[in-house]
Amino acid sequence: MPDSFVHKGKRRKLVDYLQHQLGISDSLVLQAMGSVPRHLFIESIFADYAYQDRAFPIASGQTISHPSTVAEQSQLLEVVPGEKILEIGTGSGYQTAVLVAMQALVYTVERQKSLFDFSSQKLREIAHRPKFQSFGDGFKGLPTFAPFDKILVTCGAQDLPTELLKQLRIGGMLVIPLGPFEEQVLMRFTKISETQFEKEDFGAYKFVPMLGQTNK
Repeated sequence: MPDSFVHKGKRRKLVDYLQHQLGISDSLVLQAMGSVPRHLFIESIFADYAYQDRAFPIASGQTISHPSTVAEQSQLLEVVPGEKILEIGTGSGYQTAVLVAMQALVYTVERQKSLFDFSSQKLREIAHRPKFQSFGDGFKGLPTFAPFDKILVTCGAQDLPTELLKQLRIGGMLVIPLGPFEEQVLMRFTKISETQFEKEDFGAYKFVPMLGQTNK
């Protein structure tokens, strides 16, 4: 499916909504959301609604997040171009593409093989490939490439994954939904030292659960 003038016009309206209705102010986020073709990351039957602020089902019982959630999480990362960012939960690849469009060096992990294959293909098609893409257990992170400037977890964890905190540089940030599967709180942890973290709370959200191991 091509990226038509109609799609681009709908993205402009989405960016206007994110900026003026939801208060997203990070210029890198807004530019990325305006450039990445979200309709290519969802089932074709939903394509007409791709730029509404809605989540949609994708493979393996997962979902592609609301654009507002992607924008909020991306803004909380306070991305500086060239930073190394670890993403846990590639999913369809849409959030990955947004981070790549924000000029981050993205390292991303997905535990569902069908989603790993799908996202790899889509990111290659639109030339938004991450620095490294892995099929693996997100709880383990990617220690070989650590430390990371920022870490983004796109699924809800019941407990804070300590292994990910170890892979964060001093001064770096981890953005993660935390809490029971019914509802999580979007949190940001800033690493002050190897044992100290500043914690911030950004309200209630509902994400698919973060699970360990891989699923082929």
